Amino acid sequence: MKAKINIEGMSCASCAGHVEKELKKLPGAINVVVNAVMGSAHGEFFKNVSETQLKDAVKEAGYEPTGVELEDSTPSKSTPLGVYPNGHKPQNTELGGKDKPKENSEISMWKKKLWGVWLLTIPLAIIMYSEFIISRSIIPMAWITPSMLILSFPIIFIFGFKTIRMGIRGFYKLNFTMDSLIALGTILAYATGILSFYMEIANFAGVSGMIMTIFITGKFVEAKAKGKATSEIKKLLELGAKNAIVLRRSPGDDSGEPKEVEISVSEIKIGDILVVKPGEKIPTDGIVVKGSSSVDESMISGESLPVDKTIKSLVIGATINEDGILHIKATKIGKDTFLAHIIKLVEEAQGTKIPIQKVADKITNIFVPVILTLSLLTFLMWMFVFPVGLSKSLGIAIAVLVIACPCSLGLAVPISLTVGSGMGAKRGILIRKGEAIQTMKEIKTVVFDKTGTITKGKPEVVDFYTAPKISEKKLFKIAGSLEKLSSHPLSLAIVKRSDLQKPLSVRNFKNIRGKGIEGTISGKKIVIGNEAIMKDNKISIKGFEEKMLEFEENGETVMIVAEKKSVIGLIGVADAIKEDSAMAIRLLNKKGYRTVMITGDNERTARAIAKKVGIKEVIASVLPEEKKSKVEELQKRGMVAFVGDGINDAPALKQANVGIAIGTGTDIAIEAGDIVLAKGSLMSVVQSMNLSQATFSKIKQNLFWAFFYNAAAIPLAVAGIINPVVAELAMALSSITVVTNANLLRRKKI
Repeated sequence: MKAKINIEGMSCASCAGHVEKELKKLPGAINVVVNAVMGSAHGEFFKNVSETQLKDAVKEAGYEPTGVELEDSTPSKSTPLGVYPNGHKPQNTELGGKDKPKENSEISMWKKKLWGVWLLTIPLAIIMYSEFIISRSIIPMAWITPSMLILSFPIIFIFGFKTIRMGIRGFYKLNFTMDSLIALGTILAYATGILSFYMEIANFAGVSGMIMTIFITGKFVEAKAKGKATSEIKKLLELGAKNAIVLRRSPGDDSGEPKEVEISVSEIKIGDILVVKPGEKIPTDGIVVKGSSSVDESMISGESLPVDKTIKSLVIGATINEDGILHIKATKIGKDTFLAHIIKLVEEAQGTKIPIQKVADKITNIFVPVILTLSLLTFLMWMFVFPVGLSKSLGIAIAVLVIACPCSLGLAVPISLTVGSGMGAKRGILIRKGEAIQTMKEIKTVVFDKTGTITKGKPEVVDFYTAPKISEKKLFKIAGSLEKLSSHPLSLAIVKRSDLQKPLSVRNFKNIRGKGIEGTISGKKIVIGNEAIMKDNKISIKGFEEKMLEFEENGETVMIVAEKKSVIGLIGVADAIKEDSAMAIRLLNKKGYRTVMITGDNERTARAIAKKVGIKEVIASVLPEEKKSKVEELQKRGMVAFVGDGINDAPALKQANVGIAIGTGTDIAIEAGDIVLAKGSLMSVVQSMNLSQATFSKIKQNLFWAFFYNAAAIPLAVAGIINPVVAELAMALSSITVVTNANLLRRKKI
């Protein structure tokens, strides 16, 4: 089973690590990932765990669970659905409720604290620095220390209470976090003010309040930046329609015509007929039962051109009807809709960990205890080795504590992944597994399936050739009657071309996978397929080779039709190449990727298609179950990305180092690939690779700056060059820098 927990109170990677540790203690835990940026945890368990067990584990780590979702279970009234970030959802239980989501509660909380602390810090700073500004104290000297203690107290122990409480808890639980460093630093500084009444010691009481104020200011700015980083999910949430017009009869009236009734989206039931007028949003996923129109699906696919919809066309909730009136039968509602799946997929991707993050996590797990030890050693060094007195030694030790918080290090990877996956979702690129971001940079070979990937996947009969004395009508009547029993795309093309009003009766129908079909019509055995099936049935194709070669050189798939061991004709079927396939492959070739096409078609047909799009390496005549092994062979020469339709290519997608599943509409194969493309364009493959590389580049930049900051700042603090207030300011700026740098990823053109 899977579980998602929304959590409040996590402020750094160490916090996430402690929650992760407690959740992994639960019975049956397989994989647990906690994301402090998103304020959530995702877990997989091979045993059932209860909502209570999950909440208790989070509380044991010292944080507050605000909602739990268990897969295939109905959340309690107090439990928000997992598709809503940070545990906060619109008032309506469906996507796109009546009210817009309110300001993120984390930002709101820090904003209130920000106002409070600065109202106290301004007079505190005036008291502390008036002597330097106007060469005299504005209050009697005897009142300075009591005033600083009084003003600093609410800053630290009221507005900063949660930080102090979590920090102290870290000491008795031996689960140290960033809050542990801030709590110890501010309490020590505040204590000097009290001790100054009894002994000769420098008074850092005012400094303690300023440290907490700068910390809270930094957290507010960081929360705002994180909110921007998660804005794509918030935008997706707001895309849904608020209301819907449904055709319903009045209660007790079964004979009259149904009337249009406006209801909330949350009241839609499966099977309802929805009326969508021009300019309105389609309320939920469904199928058109009446009318025709163009629909703007750019919010799903990133494609600006509208898509024509007629009867039996599938439509996606939150897309926009442009011109005609559509009557739509609702097929999916609530969290089963395509948009809800996208939101959940993006959230899960943002909660995953990539390999490089494991290095950062290992460092942050030992970072706080190391800094606590270093701070103590620094104090002892300045107190006894270079005796500068108790006051100076304490000040330097406090500076070491507050400057070394590992926030920036913990934020470096998840904040970049959050921005990158959000950008992808906006363009119809769904990064299902975060590790694909890192793996993509090692890819050397990109392998493409042909049908439905390079081509449109909708073949048509474009040519035919008959044996002497066999008419076109007879060829297609026999072929169409037999092919009508198959669901293969090539069969559907032949059936469509045959246009039979009354097909012939077929007995003993048999589908030979990867080769063709056979059956009996009027007592005669009919075989249709490729050369392999003809060989199996000992049917000679002599006299047809030249025509077959001509068809294949034109990029057509040749279907040989035989009756009673004799070939009676050839049917050439071609699958049109997608408009931008050649451009996408040309760009990949230009970037230095080795491009390969893999197909079940014969060598000549495959090479004709490959030549048109610019692929030089072809692996032809491959059965569906053989694609996986072909990918394995290619992996011997380097990492491989496989691009396929996500359903019959699933084994190859799983085998590849990065599987890129191309899907369309609500049939998207979310489980098939590491990256899922909501539209069929191969330009999305290029964009996904560019996005992955840009995101990983930003991750590396953030890790560099986080390591550089700590490497430079800590020695300066140990050397006594930086005072505690400047140290706290530097720490806050480091986190803000990392989050801001991640948001700069949005400027990258992919």
